[in-house]
Amino acid sequence: MSPEAALSPEAAPRRSFVGDAALTELIVSERRCLMTAPLTDAVRSPGGSVSPGMILTIFDVGASHPTMITCRPDWTATQDISLHGADPITEGPIVVDNQLVRVGKKVAIASAAVYDGHGVDDIEKLQWLIDQAGPSAAPAGLTRAGAGLISFARLPRAAAAGMDDYDPGKWIGQVRHTGVPEPVEGSLHERLGLRLLEPRIGQFDLDLTPSVTNSIGTIFGGALAVMIEAAAEAMRPGLAATDLQIHFLSQVRTGPARTTGTVLRDAGDHSVVTVQVTDAGHDNQILALATVTLRRRQ
Repeated sequence: MSPEAALSPEAAPRRSFVGDAALTELIVSERRCLMTAPLTDAVRSPGGSVSPGMILTIFDVGASHPTMITCRPDWTATQDISLHGADPITEGPIVVDNQLVRVGKKVAIASAAVYDGHGVDDIEKLQWLIDQAGPSAAPAGLTRAGAGLISFARLPRAAAAGMDDYDPGKWIGQVRHTGVPEPVEGSLHERLGLRLLEPRIGQFDLDLTPSVTNSIGTIFGGALAVMIEAAAEAMRPGLAATDLQIHFLSQVRTGPARTTGTVLRDAGDHSVVTVQVTDAGHDNQILALATVTLRRRQ
C-alpha cells in the first residue's frame, strides 16, 4: 500500500521528481481532475520516450484530488494502479483526464484517459476539447495514448499526520501549477537515485530519500512505478514497457526498495514479466507486485 499525498505547494514544498514534471492541474468538479505535464526530460525514460511510470505518477496525483474530496474526512492510500495501451506521446503535453468511477465505504476507484495534447498547452481548452468529443470519440487534435485504472483504500485521517487542513475541494475550478519547466540534470533514473545491481533479473535499489517520498514519509507509488518499469526494461533490452499493473501491499519502512523480476512470456513482438518490490532493509517485506508488458521500441 502506498499512501499518496496529492502534490501541492502546501503539501509538498520540497523539490522532488514529481515537482520536476511541472504539472498543471484543473479540478473540474468533485469527481474529476484534469492534469497536464510538458514533454521534457523530466518525464522521459532513458530510452527517450515518455515513461509509463511517470504517466502513472501523474494519474496517481490527479486521481487523488477528487478521491480525497469525496472521501473527506478520510485519507486515501493507493492499492492498485494500472496503465494499458500506452502509445507513444511524441509532442505533448501529456494529458491525463482523471474521473471517479465509484466511492464505497472502504475503497474508491478512478479511471483515466491519457492523451497526447499535440501542442495544446491551455488546460481549459483541453477540457473543452475533451468535453466536446464526449466519452466515445477522440477529441479533435488530440491522440489517445492509454487508459488507466486506480483503486484507493480509505484510511483514518490520522494516517496522514499534519495533513488535517489539506482539502483539495477548495481548488475546484482553479488552474494550478505545481512548478515551471526547468532543465534537469541526468536521466530520470539518475534523478530518482535508481541503482542497477543485476540487469538479468531486473534488480534495482532505491533509497528512501526526500526526492522520492511524499508528505507522510513513504516512497511515492509513482517512483516505484518508474522503478518497476526500469526493472522490466533491463531484463528485456530493446523493448519498452507499455502496460503496467501494480498491486501495492505495504510501505517502505527502512529501505532500500529492491526489485526482482521474472519473465513469464517471450514472443516475437512482446514480452511479459513480473516484478516484485521488497524492502531490503526490513526482512525483504514485499511492498508491491507488478505485471509489465513490453513491446518493440518504435
